[in-house]
Amino acid sequence: MIIRHLSRSLALAAGVFVFAASASAQDSAALVNALIRKGILTNQEAEDIRADLVREAAAVVPAPAHGGGKSTDRLSVGMRMQLQYAGLDTDVSGAAFGPVATHHFFTRRMYLTLKAGVGGNWGATMTYDLAGGSYDDAIIEWKPTPDLTFNFGLRKVNVVYEERATSGHLKSIERSGITRYFVESNNGRRLGAASYRIGAHLDGKKEINARTHFVYSAAVTNPERNETFTGASASGDSTSNHVAVWGNAAIAGRLADNGGNWIAGVGAGFLPDQGGFGTTNLGKGFDLTIYSAYFDAQIGRYGLMAEYLTADIERGSALANRDAKPAGWFIQPSFLVSDTFELVARYQRLDSDHRGVQLADVVRSAPTGPTMNKFEEWYAGANWYLRGNDLKFQLGALSGKTTETVTGAPAQAKTVGVRSQMQIQF
Repeated sequence: MIIRHLSRSLALAAGVFVFAASASAQDSAALVNALIRKGILTNQEAEDIRADLVREAAAVVPAPAHGGGKSTDRLSVGMRMQLQYAGLDTDVSGAAFGPVATHHFFTRRMYLTLKAGVGGNWGATMTYDLAGGSYDDAIIEWKPTPDLTFNFGLRKVNVVYEERATSGHLKSIERSGITRYFVESNNGRRLGAASYRIGAHLDGKKEINARTHFVYSAAVTNPERNETFTGASASGDSTSNHVAVWGNAAIAGRLADNGGNWIAGVGAGFLPDQGGFGTTNLGKGFDLTIYSAYFDAQIGRYGLMAEYLTADIERGSALANRDAKPAGWFIQPSFLVSDTFELVARYQRLDSDHRGVQLADVVRSAPTGPTMNKFEEWYAGANWYLRGNDLKFQLGALSGKTTETVTGAPAQAKTVGVRSQMQIQF
């Protein structure tokens, strides 16, 4: 009896092995029938194997990946590819010839992400943008509990909600010009006041009740914005050897019966030596403080996101010896017409408080335009979710303008056009 059972088990194992290696369902079916005829398999066992074969054939089996470290217990590889077209014309009042228009196809992002774990709730993430030649994340992570995470290294600080959100889930193709003005690299007008920083980051949440959580974060980092190889590996230049501090607090909730979710919060960051006007005043003792307030909700088919940003910049005005307090906001409603098609709109306004803003500072891919004081834009678009956010096509139209010179004189520069994007990620 034991020998028969052993022989039957071996034959069954051999059959399963053959099924896994077989290239055709027909061959597998023939082998199952042969095993039934020989009395090795019962009809029920054969049906179970056939069901397993059908499930395995329908599944997408990832290629195995192996880490080089002896302690590696998990390893994954991811990618995000975004291909765009931008067609943006310009018109500048009072100018004989405006800036050259933009009509161009380009690779917006080409992210390659590696994630690994070494046990004991320790791991690492590294994302490199092949399109931009820059990092997105380079962190060592420790997660002592499911609700508390420490990151050490290069990542975006959790201040400015829209900037911290993943680029793979943007509903308006590009982040708002308000976010761009406050967080992207300082060019003498934009502030570079959030986003990529190297330091120690903490993110956590605390349950208030079954449907509501208190969400918080804090960070201590270098004050400079960094994402390139050179910047990320620099050890300081003796001009800005202070640390920046960051904090964020929010309430997040979900509705009953999976009816939706929402979050509302505030954040702030203090950046020593990152104030002043232009780029030559960085590290000269002028400080910068940024503040944000935000709301984001998805209730059924309706979505709404809004954020307000402002900053105090010591000697940050283009007018001599004056501080600047730029402020801007945007509101972005959305509506899912069906499970795969979504409509999106957005309105935004910015007052640079005489620091200055150009069209290219706030509208990605737009021609530069002259330096003005204020900015506003309308956007309307549609998203086609072929496979959710993993495969989607987006199309949008925009009309934006900068107005009023930094000295207060009337003037205007305008851009109107379309933008489209195809995204795939895994």
